[in-house]
Amino acid sequence: MTPPPVHSVTSDASDWVRRFIPLLPPKGDILDLAAGSGRHTQLLLEHGHRVTALDRDTGPLAHFAQDERVTILECDLEDGGAWPLAGRTFAGVVVTNYLWRPGLKDLVANVGPGGLLIYETFAVGNERFGRPRNPAFLLRPGELLEAVAGSLRVLAYEDLVVVDPRPAALQRLCARREF
Repeated sequence: MTPPPVHSVTSDASDWVRRFIPLLPPKGDILDLAAGSGRHTQLLLEHGHRVTALDRDTGPLAHFAQDERVTILECDLEDGGAWPLAGRTFAGVVVTNYLWRPGLKDLVANVGPGGLLIYETFAVGNERFGRPRNPAFLLRPGELLEAVAGSLRVLAYEDLVVVDPRPAALQRLCARREF
């Protein structure tokens, strides 16, 4: 089957994610959590990966429906149900602009041997710039580091304020599970 045409959503892809994609195991299965419109799903496909794109609203992912390299999962992680990917491992887990604390340990467990967790989301301090403001959706200082401690080796970490594309307080992490 011929893959669908490349979509322009990758122009919006996170520079943090772009930076670490080359470190992912080649042609591995990747989880794109809170996939949204699929900007990172498309970028990962362009790098030869198969992708499981999970979101509570999969409508914006419909353009991937015929692509056999993409598995689309609709799931509201915040409804109190069981983690839908328990026991599965991936060559990489990519998360941007999303935080659900009860699932952090599960996400770390989903990273397979040699795989990466590439995470970037809002941190405490973001409330002065706009949404999200709710502390439930803002990482506390060092929280990503705590989430991977003892399980993954941190390759890169940042806790900073950025101005582009808009002012935001962010934490970013790239960590690998050793073989």
